Parts: sequence; structure tokens; C-alpha cells
Amino acid sequence: MKRAVVMAAAWVGLVSASPSPQVNEALILSDALPPRLQDFGLLVDGKTPAPGVVPYHLNTPLFSDYSMKFRFMHLPKGKKAKAVGDGLLDFPVGTVLIKSFGYPADMRSPDKDMHILETRLLIHRASGWVALPYVWNADGTEATLKRAGQRMDVSWTHLDGQKRTISYAVPNANQCKGCHVSGAAMTPIGPKVRNLDDGHQLKALAQAGLLSGKPQAVRPMPVWDKPETGTVALRARAYLDANCGHCHNKAGPADTSGLWLDWDQPADTNLGIGKRPTAAGRGSVGLDFAIKPGDPAASYLVARMASTEPGIAMPELSRSMTHEEGVALVSQWIREMK
Repeated sequence: MKRAVVMAAAWVGLVSASPSPQVNEALILSDALPPRLQDFGLLVDGKTPAPGVVPYHLNTPLFSDYSMKFRFMHLPKGKKAKAVGDGLLDFPVGTVLIKSFGYPADMRSPDKDMHILETRLLIHRASGWVALPYVWNADGTEATLKRAGQRMDVSWTHLDGQKRTISYAVPNANQCKGCHVSGAAMTPIGPKVRNLDDGHQLKALAQAGLLSGKPQAVRPMPVWDKPETGTVALRARAYLDANCGHCHNKAGPADTSGLWLDWDQPADTNLGIGKRPTAAGRGSVGLDFAIKPGDPAASYLVARMASTEPGIAMPELSRSMTHEEGVALVSQWIREMK
């Protein structure tokens, strides 16, 4: 509640400010691929928006190796996003969706010593959505375009007090498309009405003049790790939608698998319940069903979530380590199935 109130105030304050001369609207609308993130004028630094750029959050986000994410959006002056049902907002040309990734030195003190690694932009141009990844230098003063991706070693102290080190991957342009494609078009993933609807955020966006339509989710997605926001089943479905549903849906890259894990999918065979592998191979890890009710250990959905082995691990992108808490939640959901 406190976060929502603070963010609502931030939205109103940012939008009511004079249009920022720093935001380069012409560059946003052009076909240019600027080598420096700063050329757009969207961020003061990796986690501080320029005036006219507003923060938002998702109820349940995609897991990316425990990185912390800072999300913002910029809409062209006088334009609004439109709420259509409870799905993805309809953003006008000139919109920029911004997401910075970083790690604190110690996860137990997330507000201290934050190191921002990269900032990804999704820009809605006349030709469609364009994804641009920018990597920050060591002192956080400049971010440069890395369309070929990049790897970097990252260390932090985890919530259990243990030090963890990973080879962090900034995606290349093709990998961005691998997740952000629906049919043949690039598209945003996260800012859906149902995943923005926390009781306050959509109202704040509307009051700030950024949202039109009737933004009311039939079933708002809960916060996956907060039991007070939904049942185990609903939180597990929200987790699968955020982490798997952008590919595993009828129009996604994994449509031929017949395993559809998006929020609207009925609890049937296509959700994985009693579903046998579409094709024999390593992906089934020798198990007979994607989901075997009551038995997560016999469900290859869980096995693939827990694996970090290429060719078996799911999701294929965005992680190099197992999300232990996410695996535990999905396992509990399957265990409680009748």
C-alpha cells in the first residue's frame, strides 16, 4: 500500500511537470540506433527517470537471476495508452518502455550499493516495436548500445547470507525477439492490465493522463510470493504466465508444443495436466507428463524449471540459475492438485 501511494504521487508529479527538454522525441520516432542511452534523455541514471518518464511495476514479474528491475514508461506528449480488456495496454507510436537491471551488494539491504548493469528499451516506432539493450560502464555514468549482447561476472550476497556469482547475460537482438514476438510482430510482454492492477496503479496512470479506456481486470494477477494476494493455484498461474506464457501460448514461439501457460488458459491438457510430451527428446527428462497431479517430482514442467542445463532448462533465456522459490511454488500447486 505504501509503495503504491508513493508511486502514485510520483506519477502525478512527473507528468504535471513541464515537458522535459531532455527527452529527445525526434530521436525516439526516428529510425536511428543511437550508441549512447543518454542521447534519448530518458534517464538521469540507471534507476532515476527524467521528468516526463514515469515508473511502474508489475504484480508478478519475470525472474532474471534474482536481478532487481526498475521499470519506466514515456508516452509522447498528449497521447495515452489504452486499456483493452485485461490484456496488454495499447501504446501509441512514440512510447518507450524502459527496464534497468541491477544488483545490490547485499540482497538483505536492497536500497544500498545498487549496481545497474543494463537498461533495455522497447521503442514503439511507426514501423513497429524495436528492442535496444544498453550496458552501463563500471561507474554508472554512461550506457552504450550492445546489440550483439554481452556477458559479465556479477557477485552479490544473497538473502541467505551466502555469496553468489553468475555470468550475467545481456541478450542480443535476436534473443530479444525470441521472447517479445507474438505472431510475426515484436510486442511488449509485461504491462498487461491484469499484471498492473494492484488496486492503485491503474487509477494513478489514468489520473496522470496516461491511460484511457476502462482498466479493470476480471482476475488481477496476484503477487506470486505474497500469500495474502491469492491462493497457491492463482499465484502459481501468475508465475507461469509471467515467466513462460509469453512463449507458451497459441500465438507464441512455443505454440507447437501444445503447452500453453498463459493466464487465460483453462486448466486442461494444454495447461500441462496429464499432457504427454509432444515429441520424444531430452526436454521430457524421461518423464511422462508435463504435470502429474499430486506428484511434482514426476512432472517435467518442474524438472525443466529446476534445470540449468542447456536444452532442458526453461525458460531458455533470462536465467542461468534455478529460481528456487518459483520452483517451490509451482511444485506446491501440483502437489495440491486432485
